[in-house]
Amino acid sequence: MPVVMTRFQDKHQIIVMDNTRLFLYAGLVFVSMLMWQQWRIDYAPESGTEAQITQIDSATGEIILIDDLPDLADDVSGSTTSIGTGGSTQTTETVQQLQPLIRVDTDVIQALIDTRGGVIRSIRLKKYPTSLDRPDDWLELIHSDEDSAHILQSGLRNKEERAPTHYSIYRADKTEYRLEDGDEELLVPLYWSKDGLEVVKLYRFRRGDYLADLEHLIKNQSQQDWQGSEYRQIQRTRPLDESRLLYTYTGSVYYNEESKYEKVDFDDMEDSQLKLESTGGWIAMIQHYFLSAWVPQQDTNNLVYSISNTKRNPATYTIGMRSANKQIKAGSSGEFKSQFFVGPKLVSRLEEIAPGLGLTVDYGVLTFLSKPLYWLLNFYHGYVGNWGFAIILLTFTIKAVFYKLSETSYRSMAKMRKVSPRLKTLKERYGDDRQKMNKAMMELYKTEKINPMGGCLPILVQIPVFIALYWALLESVDLRQAPFIFWIKDLSVQDPFYVLPLIMGVSMIIQQRLNPPPPDPIQAKVMMALPFVFTIFFAFFPAGLVLYWVINNVLSITQQYIITRRIEAGASK
Repeated sequence: MPVVMTRFQDKHQIIVMDNTRLFLYAGLVFVSMLMWQQWRIDYAPESGTEAQITQIDSATGEIILIDDLPDLADDVSGSTTSIGTGGSTQTTETVQQLQPLIRVDTDVIQALIDTRGGVIRSIRLKKYPTSLDRPDDWLELIHSDEDSAHILQSGLRNKEERAPTHYSIYRADKTEYRLEDGDEELLVPLYWSKDGLEVVKLYRFRRGDYLADLEHLIKNQSQQDWQGSEYRQIQRTRPLDESRLLYTYTGSVYYNEESKYEKVDFDDMEDSQLKLESTGGWIAMIQHYFLSAWVPQQDTNNLVYSISNTKRNPATYTIGMRSANKQIKAGSSGEFKSQFFVGPKLVSRLEEIAPGLGLTVDYGVLTFLSKPLYWLLNFYHGYVGNWGFAIILLTFTIKAVFYKLSETSYRSMAKMRKVSPRLKTLKERYGDDRQKMNKAMMELYKTEKINPMGGCLPILVQIPVFIALYWALLESVDLRQAPFIFWIKDLSVQDPFYVLPLIMGVSMIIQQRLNPPPPDPIQAKVMMALPFVFTIFFAFFPAGLVLYWVINNVLSITQQYIITRRIEAGASK
């Protein structure tokens, strides 16, 4: 048993004594995991599911999903439309020639609403330009282009087809609406009528808000009762490009109290059609930093559904919600109400809108750590007004919290560094006699009070915190185009001159110099190569993440240097 324990401790003194090496290995595995995720997205085989389509209208190309949940409604649940209109691929400009587009301007968005169906075909975010070099070129989150689309659709359905769908032609009072100074909201009404049924599709936009209201106001002046439902859906194509190193989820999600937060990616939609009953909740299409979402009244029942149309090029993917049937007596009126959000993932605002909507800021399994880290980051920003300095203050805070754990690791490494010459002597003395070498080594550890496992546990505790902070910084839209100092104009993209990655690589080399040299020559060469490997990886990482790593390394070097000098000074007395 002593021999077994000796071999065990000898093995682990090489592998786990140096917590910096463990940290680097963990980081390498983490980066490799990100690359593997992206490889699967890019090259994993896609499943064809044309058999999943229940019916396709040959005239319009409309996909029809037949509902089998009669307690909610008996008519079709919804349909998709092409990237343009009328069953063929169209650009926004072509659509404008077919039907008038209504332009809506508020202080935060500029929208285009198609009078065909009242479909929202474009929303530009005025506070989020596409790049710092083009401040007037606002990000078009909702769009309808030749090779890419992301649109909001809504309408009414009933069995007798006495209801305006997202194909129906509406009438508008004017083609341009603007939120004037002093006004707090902007109303955009659209009108439709048929066989005594009058419908006003009313959009309500508010100042300073990315949340808007949609109301279908129905006046039944016919001689018969009307029964129908409202559907709301988001349709988009797959993203044209994604980051190879920094993967963030793009696709649909939904939430209700029964299922909680669930993702339905594009492949899932191709594999099978989603169909479930939901009370309240919401649906959304999310991407890095931004989202679009439909939010029904939280006390209503809805059918949540998905549709994929792979017969089109590019393929379209739809997630939708359809309300329960509502009956409106002849000569009476009724209404359907919903809300939609198109904008940035601002956690505090999303949490105010609906339960669970803040989860679209996707921190992954470490949300319970990422959320308080983001809160603290936002708190510091409130004082310093610069996200770069806020990251630095957050790094100091994390370092302070783990100071004692780090101190234990650095003391262990310092002691190992101190006895390294004696370990080398033992190796030369005993050569290949592992049993005598291990026995002498353990006696040395006992004499010097060195715990071979002392440097391992502290770093294992800190790794989840680092990964949680990684996701907090990666998902924070506040860092998008946020300047730091000097040449760093945008913390969400890579350092344009690669200064921070180079500083990080140098700091890793300095850390290695403070650590005891690995006894194995091959391991020593691997450790020497890691700073160069990580420098290359981090050259493509957002500057905000690299800034955290640089500051953390500098603080670690300072702490490790002080502890090492103290122990070496104590040994010389």
